[in-house]
Amino acid sequence: MPRAVRFDEYGGIDVLRVDEVERPSPGPGQVLVEVRAAGINPGEASVREGRLHDYFPATFPSGQGSDLAGVVAETGPGVGGFAAGDEVLGFTEQRASHADFVLVEAGDLVLRPPGVPWEVAGSLFVVGATAYAAVRAVAPGPGDTVVVSGAAGGVGSLAVQLARHTGATVVGLASEANHAWLTDHGVIPVTYGEGVADRVRAASGGTVDAFIDTFGSGYVDLAVDLGVAPDRIDTIIDFAAAGKYGTKTDGNASGADSDVLAELAGLIDQGTLEVPIARTYPLDQVREAFRELERRHTRGKIVLRP
Repeated sequence: MPRAVRFDEYGGIDVLRVDEVERPSPGPGQVLVEVRAAGINPGEASVREGRLHDYFPATFPSGQGSDLAGVVAETGPGVGGFAAGDEVLGFTEQRASHADFVLVEAGDLVLRPPGVPWEVAGSLFVVGATAYAAVRAVAPGPGDTVVVSGAAGGVGSLAVQLARHTGATVVGLASEANHAWLTDHGVIPVTYGEGVADRVRAASGGTVDAFIDTFGSGYVDLAVDLGVAPDRIDTIIDFAAAGKYGTKTDGNASGADSDVLAELAGLIDQGTLEVPIARTYPLDQVREAFRELERRHTRGKIVLRP
């Protein structure tokens, strides 16, 4: 029987399990996808832990997962543009992609370009749409200097590349283990931690025009201290600081549509955008996958392969 990740209560990774479930049947406008890859994301851990209950309450038993890529197994009534056997990538808003099969609204899928590997296709939507929206929010361009915190993480690693594509100078805050990767992608690496403000000033020549915070933990305060205007600061995580200073909070919801997904997949297919894949896990090792994710020291994406 098909399998799916489930949990019955809020908690740590120990509440996760993999259950046998009935194979779903697509309704009108839906596509049944046999999943080949599905990324995992920090937001899913926050939902599971109950930290987002006021905004995104879970209904138990709950599934999880948004990102997905796979092969169309079946289409429901009224679906055009997709047929059984098509290779697709996309997303679901039903917390269901960490599974062997998932029902997806046809409008939330695009065809997988041949140059986009399964692991990348299956982990693109959440981080890609988030990075896309964050970069758009701070509007970088030639002559600007942009700082990105968490620059080697899932969102940050894409944000630095998309910002570079605008012609801006990009400074990436990351551990020394990730400096070579950042340098290879045209980003000026700076180590985080004590004294980071002085290191950023030195790397930027003293002027920072925009700041994208993908990590939290005081980086909005740092951006303000560096003299960045609030309307050119975007945080995807520190909403308290955003409320304090009036900065932007554009993230996944601001970039979440299939047109953005298709554009990003096209950039990957052309070789002009890279999604680093840190590690893949089989579906039945979902706990181990989230254990690694929650250490918050991963370059790029962790992916489940059902």
